[in-house]
Amino acid sequence: MSLDFTAIATQFVAHYYSTFDSDRKNLAGLYRDNSMLTFEGAQSLGVQGITEKLTSLPFQKVKHEYGPPDAQPTATGGIIILVTGQLIVDDEQRPLGYSQAFQLSQDAAGQWFVFNDIFKLVLL
Repeated sequence: MSLDFTAIATQFVAHYYSTFDSDRKNLAGLYRDNSMLTFEGAQSLGVQGITEKLTSLPFQKVKHEYGPPDAQPTATGGIIILVTGQLIVDDEQRPLGYSQAFQLSQDAAGQWFVFNDIFKLVLL
């Protein structure tokens, strides 16, 4: 049976941003102790470090808007995903461009999780 990496990526991205926009602390279940986040150059390792970083971001409200993700399978059975879009924080009128890459892996139970997560604002 072949891996439908595009469908998995699309479902993951919709779930990730819906959760991020409603309550960031609930993203903890998508990471593991060996996961790594690089957010604007600052690295965080593991569930606790990543959750602390995401929940300490200096805004209360956020809304992500993005196009269809690009996805490819990895040599180790994972999926790499690239998302580009815009986000609106708090009551700002001007959206900010961003790019985010995820590498999904499966744990021993077959659950998908974020192994690598890289976020970068696109400021011109």
